Amino acid sequence: MRITADRLNDNTVDDSTTSGLVPATDFDTNTFQGYKVNGMTTISVVVTYTGLSNITANSSGNITNTACATLPDGWRPPTTLIAAFDKGSVATGSLAIASNGTCTLYTMSPTAAIADGDNITFMATWVSGNE
Repeated sequence: MRITADRLNDNTVDDSTTSGLVPATDFDTNTFQGYKVNGMTTISVVVTYTGLSNITANSSGNITNTACATLPDGWRPPTTLIAAFDKGSVATGSLAIASNGTCTLYTMSPTAAIADGDNITFMATWVSGNE
């Protein structure tokens, strides 16, 4: 493939999806979108917590590692990456997205809690080569 100005400026979506996200136990899928453009994959996820027990961070921001979703095949990073999440604009945290698609919450704003009905929103982008 020859690199040309036209190819560099072509930001046409190569592939997209809004289906296939599998919510983990105690979570429901609110929205899922994935786009592949020029060898880059971007996913945007909103899951809603439906558990009976709150997930609460201690004073250092540590929480029990909690899986919230699994990305569909073809929409997973080549290696584990760390991303940020937002909990309804009142708390933030970090999560890992593994190469097997598992999305796991790891940390959150100190003493914050995720309760039944709270939305967790995250987005990530990685180089995929659009295999």
